Amino acid sequence: MDVSRARTLGLLLTLAAAACAAALVGGCSGGGGTPAPERSTQAAALAANDLEDDYKAVIKNVLPSVVQIDATESLGSGVVYDGKGHIVTNAHVVGREKSFKVTAATGGQPVTARLVSSYPEQDLAVLKMDSLPQGLKPARFGDSASVDMGQIVLAMGSPLGLSGSVTQGIVSATGRTVSEGQTGGGTGATIANMVQTSAAINPGNSGGALVNLDSEVIGIPTLAAIDPEMGGGSAAGIGFAIPASMVRTIADQIVKDGRVTDSGRAALNITGRTVLNDDYEPAGVAVVEAPANGAAGEAGLKPGDVITRLGDTEVTTITSLSEALASLRPGDEVTVTYVRGTATEKTQVTLGEM
Repeated sequence: MDVSRARTLGLLLTLAAAACAAALVGGCSGGGGTPAPERSTQAAALAANDLEDDYKAVIKNVLPSVVQIDATESLGSGVVYDGKGHIVTNAHVVGREKSFKVTAATGGQPVTARLVSSYPEQDLAVLKMDSLPQGLKPARFGDSASVDMGQIVLAMGSPLGLSGSVTQGIVSATGRTVSEGQTGGGTGATIANMVQTSAAINPGNSGGALVNLDSEVIGIPTLAAIDPEMGGGSAAGIGFAIPASMVRTIADQIVKDGRVTDSGRAALNITGRTVLNDDYEPAGVAVVEAPANGAAGEAGLKPGDVITRLGDTEVTTITSLSEALASLRPGDEVTVTYVRGTATEKTQVTLGEM
């Protein structure tokens, strides 16, 4: 449990216990004193004030680590990664551009930043500022393993260009596997272990900070869920952030080597496409290319084979195949079920790396 939340909960329990004790004594003696409902109201007000103070402290601590990123055709947010001027953000924020204007969320003049490397497969990128504006400081990243449902979080960034904006919510779930669309600037990536949050995530929030009440960045807000019944509009209160552990894994490699050298992502090492059945419904992934030295090729898969199952997971589309692979690691062995001609066959595949 966060220290700040523990303090607030402890205060509530202490005040509640004191109120109960006072009520019992008053009831036995028939004496006066502050009525129980009033004491409860006072306790609630004190707890609310404490939580408000926690919010203010987090914003004061973290906002100097958040920036707005302006590209030619897009706008997003970023988090200061270290004292050398590196910024971590989403790959879909930087797109194909190499140079950007970066402004501190707390204000000031913009500075130029240049792309170090982008890794669209995980929708992450690292920039480096030409100079470090006064007042900016590196963010402190938290432990993804300690993130839990119900935890209070704040999302900081530049939604709709409103620099330095903060929204509040909770961690709604962890371990979500989410596939981005390629429309609207998305990378089409399938990302595992994402943090789901009710904190509002709007265009411009991407690449910013999802923060706990210990002033730690626990994720990078990346996308909001789309509600098909609302004409493709965002579903309120359902957003997703890349967990801090993955952010550090990718960013550390880019800062050190200028690129991602070990993705940790499993792959079949094929080029494939979704195929339809006679009812025009998605029915599997046809292998277009399977290099002989790739995972699938070494296991005997060939162009023309149609993959229908990965382990116990049904595969109907490229997206469902990507989502099935997202939970696995390079080197894992998995049974691949596929159709060759009219026969259904199986083979053991030792997964490669994306």
